[in-house]
Amino acid sequence: MASTLDDQQGISAMTYSADDVTQSLAKDQGAEAFKDILFGSIAGIIGKTIEYPFDTVKVRLQSQPYPPVYTGPTDCFLQSLRAPEGGFRSLYRGVSAPFFGAAVETSSLFFCYRIAQSALQKLDPSLPQGKGDKLPLGALLGCGAISGAATSLLLTPIELVKCKLQYPISNNGNTSAHQRRNPLTVIASVFRQHGLLGFWRGQLGTLIRETGGTAAWFGSYEVVLTGLRNYSRSSPSPLMSRAPKEKTQRPSPLSHQLLAGASAGVSYNFIFFPADTIKSRMQTEELASSSSTKSSTSSIVSSGGNKQTTFWRSGAELWQQQGLKGFYRGCGITVARSAPSSAVIFAVFEGLKGWAG
Repeated sequence: MASTLDDQQGISAMTYSADDVTQSLAKDQGAEAFKDILFGSIAGIIGKTIEYPFDTVKVRLQSQPYPPVYTGPTDCFLQSLRAPEGGFRSLYRGVSAPFFGAAVETSSLFFCYRIAQSALQKLDPSLPQGKGDKLPLGALLGCGAISGAATSLLLTPIELVKCKLQYPISNNGNTSAHQRRNPLTVIASVFRQHGLLGFWRGQLGTLIRETGGTAAWFGSYEVVLTGLRNYSRSSPSPLMSRAPKEKTQRPSPLSHQLLAGASAGVSYNFIFFPADTIKSRMQTEELASSSSTKSSTSSIVSSGGNKQTTFWRSGAELWQQQGLKGFYRGCGITVARSAPSSAVIFAVFEGLKGWAG
């Protein structure tokens, strides 16, 4: 009888212990998710403040009609400064939506990246299981791709509004109507003309860019950061050589984070830039067609019809008009602005995570 009572108490203690562990894990996951969302949002907004004028120039170069209005990034920037709709302020036109989008995108990327790693560790016990342990590069690339694919669903509607707001007013004949553009009027116009699914126009381009680009983003960051860390260990300073070895890995220096983040930004934007170009053209084709007096389809598109170009057809038309060069219009300025922006995003995120513990 006594043995039976002892067994029951033991089972009860084990059950209670398991419940405690489950609650503790859930609390830890909730805390980590909160950090990902909060710190990712802050980092994204700071990064977007740096890059937004360059992003506006990129969108205008990508979505300009044929023959091109601008000869290059410098010409586009100077014409924007001389434009009647606000000069330098026009480069920040519609920035409220991108701020929101940057917060959503960056927080979602870091959150989904961590969740994908945790899920992969549970599915494959052979992978490193300790908290903070780095997974193999192939696994990290896969987690980055999953994170980008999930984020693309949130990002496409935000980028649709952003691109329509960034399209230059002076390129369109109806200046007075387009001077009243703001995020709310654009949202209302898209919903009225194309319904709810209209906000996901260009989703395939965003999916391709985010899936491959985010894999390259996180992958490049991890590779460069690991390389810098190994280089520092192989050539330590005299003070470091006399210091006792630490059991836990210290956070990487700020200079390493900035260099790794800059390389990540370049990789993300350059590799899949053609998909982003096609997406931008698709999302601004109504504005482009209404500015061309020779377009015979503008009335169909602007009236809310369904005869819109597909991703592949838009790419084929761009190839016929401008060749390979057309797919990379604005690539130089995009890569140039992505390096400091991405460096700041990673540095701010890692710094806040380290500060919070």
